[in-house]
Amino acid sequence: MALSLFLRNDTYYVRGTVRGKSVYETTGTGDEKAAKEIRTRREAQLLDESIHGRAATVTFAEAASSYLDSGGSPRFLGIYDEDAGKWDGLIGYFGSRKLNTITQSELDVAGNKLYPATQYNTRNRQCHAPFVAVWNHAVRNRWADERTWARPRKPKGTAAKLLPKKYRAGTKPVSYGRGAEFVLAMSPAPAMLMTAFFYTGMRPIELFTLDASEVSVKKRWITLNASKTDEPRGVPMHEILVPLFTGLCKRGGFLFRTPRGKPYEPKDDGGGQMKTAINGARKRSGIKDIAPYTGRHTVSTQLVINNVHPHIKDQILGHAVDSMSRNYTDVPQPELIKAINTLPVIDAWANVPWMTDPLTWANRLAEGTGKRNDLIAASV
Repeated sequence: MALSLFLRNDTYYVRGTVRGKSVYETTGTGDEKAAKEIRTRREAQLLDESIHGRAATVTFAEAASSYLDSGGSPRFLGIYDEDAGKWDGLIGYFGSRKLNTITQSELDVAGNKLYPATQYNTRNRQCHAPFVAVWNHAVRNRWADERTWARPRKPKGTAAKLLPKKYRAGTKPVSYGRGAEFVLAMSPAPAMLMTAFFYTGMRPIELFTLDASEVSVKKRWITLNASKTDEPRGVPMHEILVPLFTGLCKRGGFLFRTPRGKPYEPKDDGGGQMKTAINGARKRSGIKDIAPYTGRHTVSTQLVINNVHPHIKDQILGHAVDSMSRNYTDVPQPELIKAINTLPVIDAWANVPWMTDPLTWANRLAEGTGKRNDLIAASV
């Protein structure tokens, strides 16, 4: 039977059954002509679904909406303009396109059109990465087939430089002894965050937005959904973090916050949110080569030194995400927990007071911070 159209509270609704699929839904409009067009398209969609399955009809906009409803990140997908009644960004670009018809070349063109005159890494971060996140969500719902999408890369022939490249802190690993010396020169709040970098290997964007609901201290496991990265993944928890995370989880919400109790604002430049804390620790410790990403590089290198299998190392760092790990991100993996616990523990680091009572120390500041004295409360 065809779908019928009826008016209710100045809005048209469609109701009926097409090949066994029943619907009762709003058209979102009070315009009869527009509502009839929507009804016709909906009938055609239901017919296609009944013959070819949902994967043949789902659009990018529908997949993106489902991704967002599941907790996915809205960053770079698009913003809805209520006055214009339409989306911009990726949702506006692909919108009603059937997901399975989008090709690699079309995705590349989208990146160039949405972000003209930008570097390859910008197109990757703001176009390809969110698109792949939506695609992988669709794969998990069986709306799309698994596919490897190529990302924008640095053009060949651009590596040669007339001048030596300026060294950037955070690009190389350090010893855990050196890491401890640097972290213990920080105020407790940023020191807690840096400790997590050194004992999880997580990216800054992942830890800046880590929520207490994603942490299971009992299971020694952290579950990240696709909103923070291209893929959902599980992260093992080192034993040194157990008292710290236990205390921070009592507060709820974002685990890590500034000394003033404010969440770290996610930015595209990685760890710039900690610039003041990092610069202060550099002055106090005399160590200049540590930045937020240092922890990730240090974890990776130390796991290699500890003879951890490359596949296990890559799973911990989120480099080896397969269909199995995507489906079981919330299930602790003993081999990953065992591997992360091979990272060395520095006694002075593990026994610092804020590790066991983080909430009491969270708003205190290190000696030499501004005009304040050693570890006094920060004014809000």
